[in-house]
Amino acid sequence: MVTKEEVEGEITSSAEIENEETENFYHDIKLLVDKGQEPIRIDKFLVNRVERISRTKFRIAADAGCVTVNNNIVKANYKVQPGDQIHVLVARPFDHLDLAPENIPLDIMFEDEDLLILNKSPNIVVHPGVGNYSGTLVNALLYHYKNLPSYADQELKPGIVHRLDKETSGVMVIAKNEYAMAHLAKQFEMRTMKRKYVTLVWGDVEKDEGRIEGNIGRHPRERKWMTVFPDGDEGKHAATNYKVLERFGYVTLVECKLETGRTHQIRVHMKYLGHTVFNDERYGGNKILKGTIFSKYKQFVHNCFELCPRQALHAKSLGIVHPRTGEELYFEKELPDDMAALVDKWRAYMSERMNREEED
Repeated sequence: MVTKEEVEGEITSSAEIENEETENFYHDIKLLVDKGQEPIRIDKFLVNRVERISRTKFRIAADAGCVTVNNNIVKANYKVQPGDQIHVLVARPFDHLDLAPENIPLDIMFEDEDLLILNKSPNIVVHPGVGNYSGTLVNALLYHYKNLPSYADQELKPGIVHRLDKETSGVMVIAKNEYAMAHLAKQFEMRTMKRKYVTLVWGDVEKDEGRIEGNIGRHPRERKWMTVFPDGDEGKHAATNYKVLERFGYVTLVECKLETGRTHQIRVHMKYLGHTVFNDERYGGNKILKGTIFSKYKQFVHNCFELCPRQALHAKSLGIVHPRTGEELYFEKELPDDMAALVDKWRAYMSERMNREEED
């Protein structure tokens, strides 16, 4: 029997939107069938081997293509054979919490019987944790939707497929049933979801476009930080593609496209590149990292911090395959007011600076 603790020890984050994303939302189970195992249905085999996951959930995972044997997708009626290598991705529940539904408005971009596409506001936590048991997106979902995946059996995991950091704004997908949740989990694992972010970073990024690759893991001393392990000896593989959108001398507007989804990936990779996200308090972006020593400039930057009092990071777009129809869907949300105003302010500063240089 595989215990809950053993399964959790095998969890591999398929994608953790920025931020991440899914590290606490799925079991990534890998099993080797014993030599003496008699042929039985794989859903029955799994429920006998893995605690606290129902046979129904394994069947749903199989229907969504999330059960493979020897790297081949199988259905729930497949009969296991000795030596089979089984890989299953199945949604896992949140720890039980006494959560209260809260009437928090949702900015809905798209909705049907399977999916909910939201524009997440900045400064809202996606799911509860220590010290955050109210005011979260989960509390809002419990109020607006009574039958999201796993809510009916009190597992309190209402459709969360991935997450964005508290201060990050932008596009998120919510699964409205178990099948959609399993199907989306597979898309994260296969890295077929298309995700683009826009961020304002400190400094003048040297190349117009590039790729950042470096394992990301927990910082050895500062446990609230993530860091890059360039030698690959620790952490998990991470890759980010970036493209410069606009230059403002001391800061740069950048588009980032995720290949993987690790905790704080864009924030950590851009800092590793030498361009910390603007006003990212955790990683030091809330200080003046580039520019002049003049008091007028310092006041200008201080005003920018007040204009956008959070890390300047926005999940601009999300591309997925609809779990039921197979249609490719694409959703995009332009910069929210605070980031748009911040970019405009830097654009005006750069224009004024260039005019002064021309006059000189």
